[in-house]
Amino acid sequence: MELDSGTIAWMLTSTALVLLMTPGLALFYGGQARSKSVLNMMMMVFSTTATVGVLWVIFGYSMSFGDDVGGGLLGNPGQYFMLSSLLSETVQTDGLPDIAFVAFQAMFAILTVGLIAGAAADRMKFNSWMVFSILWATLVYFPVAHWVFDLDAGWIANGIGAVDFAGGTAVHINAGTAALVLCIVLGRRRGWPREAMRPHNLTMVMLGAGLLWFGWFGFNAGSAAVANYSAAYAFLNTVVATCTAICGWLIIEQIRDGKATSLGAASGIVAGLVAITPACAAVTPLGAMAIGFIAGIGCAYAVGLKYKLGFDDSFDVVGVHLVGGLLGTLLIGFFAWDGSPAAAAGVFYGGGFGQLGIQAIAAVAVIAYSGIVTAIIALIIKAVMGLRVEDDSEATGVDEGEHAESGYDFSSLRSGGTFGSSHSTLSAPTQVTATAGKEG
Repeated sequence: MELDSGTIAWMLTSTALVLLMTPGLALFYGGQARSKSVLNMMMMVFSTTATVGVLWVIFGYSMSFGDDVGGGLLGNPGQYFMLSSLLSETVQTDGLPDIAFVAFQAMFAILTVGLIAGAAADRMKFNSWMVFSILWATLVYFPVAHWVFDLDAGWIANGIGAVDFAGGTAVHINAGTAALVLCIVLGRRRGWPREAMRPHNLTMVMLGAGLLWFGWFGFNAGSAAVANYSAAYAFLNTVVATCTAICGWLIIEQIRDGKATSLGAASGIVAGLVAITPACAAVTPLGAMAIGFIAGIGCAYAVGLKYKLGFDDSFDVVGVHLVGGLLGTLLIGFFAWDGSPAAAAGVFYGGGFGQLGIQAIAAVAVIAYSGIVTAIIALIIKAVMGLRVEDDSEATGVDEGEHAESGYDFSSLRSGGTFGSSHSTLSAPTQVTATAGKEG
């Protein structure tokens, strides 16, 4: 079959959109960090492009999409070693060069590992994070990606027939579970929850959420692997589910707190995107709106669990990604419509409880595997090189302690100058004090 330029263009565009989600995530998490930790948080997210991207080329793609070597559990790690066997123009599937699919899936691997970083803010050694990201991608993400995304051999996709169009299990439940385990092994931040640790830059958070939403169209619609009806279907459902998720989250804030917040709106965006990810090609737009609304409400409540249960999940990776991923995965069992591209029927469309049971098996299996292996990885790193920064570094800021940098340089102000505009009426010391008072 000849190469299809339209399909190639669609997949390369989708790949670029998913890549954009990584800097979007860095902004989303970075804005939620305290000012003394913003660079470290963004570095943790960006660093996954280095570690996971390299691993993907060497053996990650093979472990995820190579010929099965373990009953649907793992691909052959050496089959596509360094991708050398995929570089010929003739190596293609349905008009799409295999290397385009390799690039697309690489973005998923990078982003998934980056999601975990939000649970470890303010207190994890950067070198330990780098080692963690390498081990976690190798031992957790690549095998689970084989289970879910290898439609020919993966035991979740092919063996039991679970519906997961774009990664509710492999990405969100997987990363959310790892985040829960990692923050427990790390321990709480100094002063949490006694001290308020507010986001230092909510405009950055909103920008990051917007970029995530934009990039998510590549994530979901791009998973159709061709510009066709399924892609358009997933695109529309991604829009409407996210809209209702924002509504759900803000309604809960208004009822519970008396105010609807920008952080709530941004979090609602991500909750809706997470929940619709597995279901975007399986439900009607009405079903997508219902899933988004339920996820907005459910995740808004779930983020408070960390205070009741005592685990310090800095940026609510558990409450949004684990809970949102679970809701989206399980609600397929109720809202799936057999006329959709996924062609599965849920309880509300005469399909009985069979699909719900299958979805639950997939979710529980990923939680169990990710949780156990993540705990082993984190405990080994803790014993060998330590996970947490020194107390002094945590107190003064991880940016200075780990990177010898600061996100905001006020040195010119300390010399007695004023802010850039000649219209400034406050002296530099006064402005520095005012600014410092707003920092997290």
